[in-house]
Amino acid sequence: MVSVFTHTGACPGARPAGKDPGKGPGKGAGLRPAAAVAAVLLVLAGTAWPDKPPPMIENSLGMSFMLIPAGDFLMGSDETPAALAKTYPQYETRRLQDLSDEGPVHRVRITRPFYLGRHEVTVGQFRRFLEASGYVPESIADGTGGYGYNPAYDPATSPRGDAFEGRDPRYSWHNPGFSQGDDHPVLNVTWNDAVALADWLSRREGRRYRLPTEAEWEYACRAHAGSGQRTRYQGGDDPASLLTTANTFDATAAANWPRWAHFALPGHDGFAFTAPVGSFAPNGFGLYDMHGNAWEWVADWYGEDTYANSPEKDPQGPAEGNRRVRRGGSWHTWSLYARCAYRNWNSPQTRYTLVGMRLALDADPGSPP
Repeated sequence: MVSVFTHTGACPGARPAGKDPGKGPGKGAGLRPAAAVAAVLLVLAGTAWPDKPPPMIENSLGMSFMLIPAGDFLMGSDETPAALAKTYPQYETRRLQDLSDEGPVHRVRITRPFYLGRHEVTVGQFRRFLEASGYVPESIADGTGGYGYNPAYDPATSPRGDAFEGRDPRYSWHNPGFSQGDDHPVLNVTWNDAVALADWLSRREGRRYRLPTEAEWEYACRAHAGSGQRTRYQGGDDPASLLTTANTFDATAAANWPRWAHFALPGHDGFAFTAPVGSFAPNGFGLYDMHGNAWEWVADWYGEDTYANSPEKDPQGPAEGNRRVRRGGSWHTWSLYARCAYRNWNSPQTRYTLVGMRLALDADPGSPP
């Protein structure tokens, strides 16, 4: 069942075992009140949209999706290490040089509108999926668990210097080592877990749910369709803009990781760990937490030279690989790695206390599940 709503808000026309530089690592409104968002207008179950795809829909798990228009944009970044060093002087040169996979900048055309989750998938939504489907997340099914925060754990004692303890069976989607409410982003989920949720929703509702492509994700993050505007973050080029638009590594979180305090933003967003989804300002497409809170899996295999060979129209990424891309940064991510252009990756089986998901939904009601 999919409910159609009228949207009244703005909607215009890095790496644990793989690549995790964050290892170690104003508020906006959430959902608008009932007076600002019309009641359910139509229930869709395999039927066509009334006239055209509505600007916002809500599905059977209570997930809201925003309609992202077709359009084109310049994907990637061509900033040099020297240019980045002016904004990020505390980063070692090697970190600034290790960003070559963000280029070359290339034009991408998203030829069809699509829906993207207004928020990251929450703990409560993921729980309802598990209860209704019987699916067992990989962190539990394989018995190895996930990663979690333990104040007694010292990263210096682990072989990799990892910021978090794990793998350990006591950590999973329902225990990342700190308290979460049902409105927080679910963590410790694998790429395979995300695909399982999308596939189950597709079968249940008769519409095609999926993970967004890497190109769709960056296009939606930039939210500047057709304007030619390019900034590092939705709030501009200044990392300090993240304090009002994202839950990333700042002075609030750094209190628990003093060894990395020099990478923290010099301000307090009030959240030492995850924040309820929608706690910060949305971007131009009405999407929340595209920077920070939880890394988000996308559909693509990772390729270091993908951009050099990418087609202009609706790129899907490499045909094969062994690592999947994730985007956006997390509550523990340093500002350099929360930029729109930054690419993160890991194996499809990876689960981590910084990694969640956001789903996409085809806007064409005729798309097979």
